[in-house]
Amino acid sequence: MSILKPDFIKPVAIGAVIFAALAFLPSFADSYYMSLAISVVSFAVLATAWSMFSGPTRYISLATVVFFGIGAYTVAVLGEIMAFPLVLVCAGLAGTVVALLVGFSTLRLAGVYFVIFTFGLTELVRQVVSWYEVNVTREMGRYVFLDITQNDIYWQLLALFAVLLLTGFVLGRSRLGFALRIIGEDETVAKHCGIDVTRVKVALFVLSALFMTLTGAIIAPRWTYIDPVIAFNPMLSFQVVIMALLGGPRRLLGPLLGVIPLTLLFEVLTASFPNHFSILLGCVFMVIVYLLPGGVVGLYEKYRAPKKRTLSSSPETTRKSEEKTA
Repeated sequence: MSILKPDFIKPVAIGAVIFAALAFLPSFADSYYMSLAISVVSFAVLATAWSMFSGPTRYISLATVVFFGIGAYTVAVLGEIMAFPLVLVCAGLAGTVVALLVGFSTLRLAGVYFVIFTFGLTELVRQVVSWYEVNVTREMGRYVFLDITQNDIYWQLLALFAVLLLTGFVLGRSRLGFALRIIGEDETVAKHCGIDVTRVKVALFVLSALFMTLTGAIIAPRWTYIDPVIAFNPMLSFQVVIMALLGGPRRLLGPLLGVIPLTLLFEVLTASFPNHFSILLGCVFMVIVYLLPGGVVGLYEKYRAPKKRTLSSSPETTRKSEEKTA
């Protein structure tokens, strides 16, 4: 596939202009709005990375916080003894290794079994880290003191999101992306087509986990203190799934349509109803599942399809088509 085709250059150019404009946000936003912008961009990366795997394969993963927490804890452990770029590399390697182990051992599961395993994996990793802290380091939690400003975190997350979107754009037009779409429709058909289903799913799972891990690593300096409960909070996985489902996980920019409104909604709910956040989050999830099963993008495509069929079957369109054929 040539990356010099017009259908590749135009979206990339538009995206570059948009991201260049967003890079100037710290110039006129105060600390509160910068904090909100960081939350939006971090959730945008996590939800898009989740959709990169779960969208085409239709596997509902609740392991997002596992990789996010690995990235955050890597920074907490190595942040004061290594340069930050090298810490990011170490975090990415740690997340990749864990994703490979999890992928090859679990991606043969399907349906509810995969969901249950990924949810249990979060608790397993949290308990292992807690045991290590208590029995080996003899202290629970770590302080993070790095000379990284809020603006630096925002710019790093924005750059990571840009790389993620470019990766997803290229992936959607590659053979791997085509193979994933076949797997999502019917794994049996994919196997008969000669596709190595397990390797393809693991490759995409690892790629998705890498972006989640780097997000956790970049966010870590924002917190002064990190412990297993904070880093591996399972609520994060549910938030990411709900955001992706609201926007539409089967389109590259679909999750962004869920991230922006829900981040603002969760900000209000956390401030106004801190003791009832879990219940309200469950209500939001049920509303999305029952009323918007295909997300905002799916709803748009559902109402757009009849209009396109009507236009294509109109007498004027038919006459023009016949004239071209003649």
